[in-house]
Amino acid sequence: MMAKIVYDGKGCVFGRLASVVAKDLLKGNFVDVINCEGIVISGDKKLFMKKILAKRKMGSGSSMKGPKYPRVADRLIKRMIRGMLPWDRAKGREAFRKLRCYVGDRKEEGVEVIKLKHKKPMKYFTIKEIMGLLK
Repeated sequence: MMAKIVYDGKGCVFGRLASVVAKDLLKGNFVDVINCEGIVISGDKKLFMKKILAKRKMGSGSSMKGPKYPRVADRLIKRMIRGMLPWDRAKGREAFRKLRCYVGDRKEEGVEVIKLKHKKPMKYFTIKEIMGLLK
């Protein structure tokens, strides 16, 4: 039975949220992630920025080849969740089509929003901070 599940990303650690979302997608559920700009990433901000900029640089150039890396918070989160799915198989691609990510709140009638509870790491930053630095 396919269900619609809505997760609130505000204050959630990305890796923990993404693993739960990926499992739900592989079970066949439709998943929405709201407040993508409030998702927390643990670790060093400079190192994360360096990785994102390197991936973005690979996709730019005179030809239209290479990995396209997004510049908007919701698309970046969606792309990062894609890394936790078996993208090379039909099952993973089908699961990815059932994922929707949104910036800000999206209230829907009759759908319960799930807020994951876990302890924040000592060193962390939000997706909103990264998006401000990348523009």
